[in-house]
Amino acid sequence: MKTLKYLTQQQLSFYQENGYLVIPDLVEKTMCSKLMQRADELVETLRPEWDRSIFTTREQARNSNEYFLSSGDQIRVFMEEEADQLATHRVNKLGHAMHDLDPVFRSFSHQALLADIASDVGFQQPGLLQSMYIFKQARIGGAVNIHQDATFLYTDPISVVGFWFALQEATLENGCLWALPGGHKLGLKSRFFRKGDGTAFETLDKHPLPDKGYVPLEVLAGTLVLLHGLLPHYSGANLSAKSREAYALHIIEQKASYPHDNWLQRGAEMPLESF
Repeated sequence: MKTLKYLTQQQLSFYQENGYLVIPDLVEKTMCSKLMQRADELVETLRPEWDRSIFTTREQARNSNEYFLSSGDQIRVFMEEEADQLATHRVNKLGHAMHDLDPVFRSFSHQALLADIASDVGFQQPGLLQSMYIFKQARIGGAVNIHQDATFLYTDPISVVGFWFALQEATLENGCLWALPGGHKLGLKSRFFRKGDGTAFETLDKHPLPDKGYVPLEVLAGTLVLLHGLLPHYSGANLSAKSREAYALHIIEQKASYPHDNWLQRGAEMPLESF
């Protein structure tokens, strides 16, 4: 049996069976506050870009403009749909290379603790591919439809795992994650890729993702949720008066093939790094 570095065998077994794992109290509250403060600072720094950064949370209508497609090795701000471009609270997310370019997020993302968890779930040569800061603003934070992360961050073989950190409490009212237990065993349903100057979806399985059987992942601030790349999951709209801020890292196996037509590409000057 493999010697685990951080997870218990019970936790690993749950992850392997269900495709997700909730790890409470992984991030100290002071660090949650530090990341939230830094995200606000980055938003203000990027204020001149707001007029060209609308982000749709409807996966089938994902923004495919150059601002989005060239963000794989940048830090860019994306607004809620039909947002008032002058209102800070309308920001949807930051993406997609804070873990490389910003010292605060870089330090957090490259912790040895996270490397241990990645090793426990099977990574041999993990690569930190993408980071997102998700604001899920009070009353306007949009829903994210049912999807599999491997649709958007495809490798051969499939390897992506999401490390989703709750920086504030996530509840039914403010748009917590919902996951389909065991849904990672259904296989990949579609792939999102670059096509010409835009993007397209390729259907890999004519049977759609289930729309029933999901369980809510209500968690406290400081919780890490691991998400298998094939796990169907979504989040509801935030209809409450409380925001639901989170930070997400997506890790891939460096030994896996990463297609040149994946939407997210990193320039030669930013090679994929491990922890």
